[in-house]
Amino acid sequence: QAVVDFERLSEHAAAFQGHDVGFCCLGTTRAKAGVDGFVRVDRDYVAQAAELARAGGCKHFVLQSSQGANRHSRFLYLRVKGEVENLVQAVGFDRCTILRPAVLLCKRQESRPTEWMAQQFLGVVARVFPTAYSVPVETVARAMVASVLQPGEGMVEVLENRAIHELGKA
Repeated sequence: QAVVDFERLSEHAAAFQGHDVGFCCLGTTRAKAGVDGFVRVDRDYVAQAAELARAGGCKHFVLQSSQGANRHSRFLYLRVKGEVENLVQAVGFDRCTILRPAVLLCKRQESRPTEWMAQQFLGVVARVFPTAYSVPVETVARAMVASVLQPGEGMVEVLENRAIHELGKA
C-alpha cells in the first residue's frame, strides 16, 4: 500500500510500477469539493493515475464510473464520468473494464441526508427490482475482481448495472 499526494501524482510514479491490474474507484462530490474540485478528482486524478499505471506496466485497468455516464451530458456529474471513461480508454491498456453502477448502497461516515433517504427508498425498490436502480458496494467490488479473473470481451468492456449484479454473484 502506498500513500500518494494526488496534487503531485507524477512524483509518485514508482507506486504505479509493476502491477498487472489497476483498480480505480476514486471520486468525490460536487458538494464536498466544489465544481473545480469535483472535476479535478473525478476526471483529472483518475486519468493521470491511469496514465501512470500504464507507463508502469499495467495491462488491465478496471474503472468504477456511473450509470448514465456520457461526455455530452448536460449534467456535470454524468459528463465528467463520460469524459474520464474516454480518457482512460485512450491510454491504451490491453484491456479496460468500465463498471457503470446505479446508486451505490452503502453506509457512509459523513452525513448525506438526501442520499440516505434515496438509499432507504431504493433498498425497498431493490426487493422488487433488484438490478434496476441500485447496487450494494460489495457487489460492485466482487464484480471488479471477477472481471479480472474471467476472459474479457474485447479491449474495452462496459458493464452496466445488471451485468454488475450478475458478475458480482459469480
